[in-house]
Amino acid sequence: MPLSKSQYIRGLQCHKSLWLYKNKPELRDTPNQAQESLFNTGFDVGDLAKQLFPNGIEIEFDSSNFDGMITKTKELINNGCEVIYEATFKENGIFAMADILVKNADSWDIYEVKASTNVKEYHLNDASVQWYCLSKSIKLNKVYIVHINNSYERNGTLDIKNLFSIVDITEEVQNRQYQIPFNIEQMDLMLKDDIPNIDIGTHCSNPYSCDFESHCWKHISYPSVFNLYWMNSSKKFEMYYKGIINYEDIPFDFALNTTQKLQVETSKSNEPYIDKSIIKDFIETVKFPINFFDFETFQNAIPRFDGQRPYMQIPFQYSLHILHEDGTLEHKEFLGDENSDPRDALINQMLNDITPNGSIMAYNQAFEITRIKELANYNIEKKDELLTLVDRFVDLIVPFRGRGYYHPNFNGSFSIKSVLPAMFPNNDELNYKKLGSIQNGGDAMDTFANLYLLKDKSKRDEIRKDLLAYCHLDTLAMVKIFEKLKEIIKN
Repeated sequence: MPLSKSQYIRGLQCHKSLWLYKNKPELRDTPNQAQESLFNTGFDVGDLAKQLFPNGIEIEFDSSNFDGMITKTKELINNGCEVIYEATFKENGIFAMADILVKNADSWDIYEVKASTNVKEYHLNDASVQWYCLSKSIKLNKVYIVHINNSYERNGTLDIKNLFSIVDITEEVQNRQYQIPFNIEQMDLMLKDDIPNIDIGTHCSNPYSCDFESHCWKHISYPSVFNLYWMNSSKKFEMYYKGIINYEDIPFDFALNTTQKLQVETSKSNEPYIDKSIIKDFIETVKFPINFFDFETFQNAIPRFDGQRPYMQIPFQYSLHILHEDGTLEHKEFLGDENSDPRDALINQMLNDITPNGSIMAYNQAFEITRIKELANYNIEKKDELLTLVDRFVDLIVPFRGRGYYHPNFNGSFSIKSVLPAMFPNNDELNYKKLGSIQNGGDAMDTFANLYLLKDKSKRDEIRKDLLAYCHLDTLAMVKIFEKLKEIIKN
């Protein structure tokens, strides 16, 4: 059985991954929502790119009849078809489908469509094996990568030609041809043998996150050196290969930064580290009323609205808890209409909801500040009002990242998803896992981006309720964390 193009690319990344894929597919991790969203985006982008070369004929995918797809491709070529979508070939031990195949005089050009915003190394390997396969059946002229042009901004009707960039990679592809027969031979020999003895390494996530990670990493306990804060991957694996896996394995004199040392020490003591002076200094920067604020954003590879660029983060929702000096807490929120651009309505309500004075508190404020600056560039009339918000921000992550409070259960992460359960264990009210279908920002982003496609109103309403509950918890969590920090310096 020949290798498919994707199987060959998998084998380049890791022989063990390819062996497991062929022999133990049941061990694969189930794709999460983010991975499914990436797949769907790739499909949508590929489908749209066909409009660059109209009037082509598509080879319908049929997993039960690959030979029929190959036969249909040959028929179209022999009958003078000049544009073929998903042209299918099997040669030289490789099964490959070309996204777009275009006749060029007496030869053919290959166009491979990618949803990325530039050409990546693995795209070259992908196109190289495709060239290797197709060149045995037809005369090839050029091969191109068609990718998203992220500087394109939609204004009016979608401009397909400016949405995409087309890059000639023929020379790079031809220079890689000599490697391919050897690679295929090595993969074929490997697949005939027992499972390869390959340890985990940086290849597990480069260029793709491997879907056998749960299987291959099951011997790694939690926490481990792979949870050390702000240490690059190669350094962690250097420790691992020396037998330094758990914190207990780290030698006394091993070079760690201050936060990493804190991780190891608190893990051994199982007690949080507290520096009240750092917490106190932070709290003194905060002014009442405190606006605990959080955005949720979505992005589209293919812009839907005027003034939108590919993969631009568009705020569609916010939650706002306002804590007054007398202890009164009020909540305000906004969730945009999934069928239209939410930005103008969000801007108007946000400027009305946020108090005219007092601090605006975010968790990792750079995200919120960047979005507000983008909104200011989008809505020139409100630009000055929006930019005045920026100087009022304070960042709740500061006392944690600044080592004012470190809990062993942070495990090297200062995200609110790590801090909250460590400070409030067994609290269902503050447990993201007790929420409905939306339990993290990625879920919110992907769900809202596609919500306009959902026809069932009751399901849409349920999802909108889940979106509101999730964002509400983000800002309620900040309120509780802030109050906890105040308690710590009092006690």
